[in-house]
Amino acid sequence: MNRYSLIILGCMAAAILATSCANDAPAPYGPLPTPSQVAWQQMETNMFVHFGPNTFSGKEWGDGTEPEDMFAPDSLDCRQWVRTAKLAGFKGIIITAKHHDGFCLWPNPESVHTVAQSSWRDGKGDVLKELSDACREYGVKFGVYISPWDRHDPHYGTPEYNNVYIRTLQSALTSYGEVFEQWFDGACGEGPNGKRQVYDWPAFNAAVAEMQPGAVIFSDIGPGCRWVGNERGSAGETCWSALDTEGFGSGKDAPSQDTLNTGNVHGRHWIPAESDVSIRPGWFWRESENDKVKSVEDLIGIYYTSVGRNSLMLLNVPPDTSGRIHRTDSIRLMEFRTALDGIFAVNLADGAEAVADNERGRRFRASNLIDGEYDTFWACDDGCLTPSFTLTLPEPRTFNLVVLQEYIPLGQRVSSFAVEARNAGGEWSTIGEGTTIGYKRILRVPDITASEVRVRITSAYACPVLAEAGLYMDNISE
Repeated sequence: MNRYSLIILGCMAAAILATSCANDAPAPYGPLPTPSQVAWQQMETNMFVHFGPNTFSGKEWGDGTEPEDMFAPDSLDCRQWVRTAKLAGFKGIIITAKHHDGFCLWPNPESVHTVAQSSWRDGKGDVLKELSDACREYGVKFGVYISPWDRHDPHYGTPEYNNVYIRTLQSALTSYGEVFEQWFDGACGEGPNGKRQVYDWPAFNAAVAEMQPGAVIFSDIGPGCRWVGNERGSAGETCWSALDTEGFGSGKDAPSQDTLNTGNVHGRHWIPAESDVSIRPGWFWRESENDKVKSVEDLIGIYYTSVGRNSLMLLNVPPDTSGRIHRTDSIRLMEFRTALDGIFAVNLADGAEAVADNERGRRFRASNLIDGEYDTFWACDDGCLTPSFTLTLPEPRTFNLVVLQEYIPLGQRVSSFAVEARNAGGEWSTIGEGTTIGYKRILRVPDITASEVRVRITSAYACPVLAEAGLYMDNISE
């Protein structure tokens, strides 16, 4: 082989190597989500169900002295709950299997304060069974909230209670099929002179992980997802999925509400925010609140400040004393779903030409941003931290929402961005700015009609990796 052939082969090998490198996905950055956490975030909206003796007493927190017969739904219909949730677009339901009063909605052998001791269904009822069966029937995921605080159990306030509680978890988590989320809060004690319990959180989390390895564990500090820091359904304008947990715990030992709301930019653990909020002023149903259900505009606004800020929306919809979701709540949920479907039915970026000023080879081209596939994405070269892409629309279109999604399996990277529109004179003007993106960012902008829209990443900690971009029009909320 002559030297010219060797030179040609060398050039070909270099070109192949360069092409191969250019088609490699960017290296992951920072803490990463597990597959369960990615699937959890993609659910976007779930239903919370507060139900128990408080439904009948009108209290928010029972004291554990309520007679078991107080729990007496006369026409419990968990299938109605799940049908309603499904039609409203919710992907999962989390039920208060045991609230602070200690009453268990299933025949928990560790307690004498359960449905088994009530006259409801002659002591043979089991809400968890009926709900989990209905969830499987309708393809909705099933989750449980089991309060660690127990105002009835005589062991509470002693080291033995932690063992009782673990056995309670075992009873609930091994009897009803797959559980997608285990919901913990840090509620503890009964005031300055009340019982105090030192919870064994490592043992609790280990028990859940052993029995339901796919479950995302919620608490103030995860480890699966974290409290957003308020009960308004509002994540921070800046919301990192990363969180530092060293030195913190649940309840009184949790990080500040500001930290929970925004996360930590360089946090060590992937613990995304979950935004819990009730459709009513209270968490349990009261007849006096039937005319105080949140409006469609309220719910859309909550969607924007939760799902639209890299969080998950957990909306509480409490059944009434009959054991059914009240008509008022059900109608409002259908209105909410109709409104969301109307807003997001058509991506006004469809048919656009997407061009970026930097692309990491054809596999990661800008057109991936508008293909409707989350697992294809636009990425730029390593070291390129401030790229931009432009959407050239087929004709001028009017919108007021800009939706961006990072490909979170490779980490959260973007710390700020700007959106620009080009006017008829060919000049660019900024119409909106934001900080973090994460799984999904919905940026509200003034009504604008444009045929060209540019998104500039103005700062990032690693080369940006964006899965989707969209333009939408909201004619409903103000």
